[in-house]
Amino acid sequence: MTTPTLGSQALSYEWIKFRSVRSTLWTTAATAVLPLLGAVFVAATGSLQPDDTVLGGSLTLSVVAQMLAAVVGALVISGEYSSGTIRTTFAVVPRRSTVFAAKATLVAAVMYALALLSCSAAYLVGDAMLPAGRYAQGDPLPALFGIAASFAVAAVLGLAVGTLVRHSAGAVTTVIGVLLLPSLFGPLFGNAERWIAGLSPTAALEKLTQTSDATSDTVGSLGPWPSLLLVTACTTALALAALVLLRRRDA
Repeated sequence: MTTPTLGSQALSYEWIKFRSVRSTLWTTAATAVLPLLGAVFVAATGSLQPDDTVLGGSLTLSVVAQMLAAVVGALVISGEYSSGTIRTTFAVVPRRSTVFAAKATLVAAVMYALALLSCSAAYLVGDAMLPAGRYAQGDPLPALFGIAASFAVAAVLGLAVGTLVRHSAGAVTTVIGVLLLPSLFGPLFGNAERWIAGLSPTAALEKLTQTSDATSDTVGSLGPWPSLLLVTACTTALALAALVLLRRRDA
């Protein structure tokens, strides 16, 4: 059997499992719905401040949705370890690196497409319901692609954490902590604050929601796109480390 055939088999197998596990499906559904609910809520209640933006206000629940995307990534592998089905997975696809790559590809692709559609729809809902001309408008298209990418990165981050922790509850708790702690503790590091606070997909997301509407002073000193690149690089490094450990543990 050639490597491309094995990779296709692994991806198909992962897709079947992804659609078959209720916890994964419900968490994925919540990831898609939350941005829309947030847009409807802020528009219906008029809860935005005068300096808020159309994109940022419409995606007021996007951070929570991104956390759920990370939870999905963690559950995709930690759930298998908790249930014992990981043995079947490795029996079907013996190469650990192929299994990990298939899981990473799947969760990244699903969360990217889902976030792009959901967040775009949320922006359109907010734009239609919010009073015209009251909030900064701008062109949201570049930011929406970046926001979708931050969801994909969060999902791969969750997968890496789940690979390292292996216990579902522990993996979920850990990945949420990883998402929040850089922003919470960044101010403690003085001049390095902008780098520490930018290490989380959540920080990149919060900045990206302002890129098309707000001035550069409001999006943070590191900037939204450098923050996203930094987060992607750190997540890739963590994923590679998780893969190395996966191969050593189960060798």
